[in-house]
Amino acid sequence: MLKQLIYVTLVLAPICRLHAQIQSSDSLLGRLIGTWVLRGDIARKQVVHDVTCQWVLNREYVQMREVSRKRRADGAPDYEAIVYIGRDPQSKQYAALWLDNTAYGAFAPAGTGHAYANGDSIPFVFTDSPTSHVFNTFIYHRSTDAWESHIDNEAAGARKPFARVTLTRK
Repeated sequence: MLKQLIYVTLVLAPICRLHAQIQSSDSLLGRLIGTWVLRGDIARKQVVHDVTCQWVLNREYVQMREVSRKRRADGAPDYEAIVYIGRDPQSKQYAALWLDNTAYGAFAPAGTGHAYANGDSIPFVFTDSPTSHVFNTFIYHRSTDAWESHIDNEAAGARKPFARVTLTRK
């Protein structure tokens, strides 16, 4: 019995340390990993999207791939996005690069948002111009292991809701 206990300890200890390092490096990003169903209201329309999040590039970034279940006449998804989210280990600032099929942005600054975590939320701000912003706040709910995303558009100081969605594990 003692031999088995020693063996289990020697085998599992490095795995547990690795898991702890990954979680401690950024516990919020780690909670995004997995497959999700996104449901809610975007631009006053009810939507259902499939979302997959995975670590990429040596666990420096989370790649989020979002695909709507609704299809266009040509069979392509009505909406599709690939988002890369990372966090600077020194400043603790998050950055998100949002690429989607709504318009070619040539990697414009408006496609990159920045945020500092506020508890279990990450309030990204994407800047189109000095008077135009998109606020996308990801909110993690520990009790249900689910996320919300609230997106608001701001133009000339007026902020209006654009999306209220929930991500639940598939």
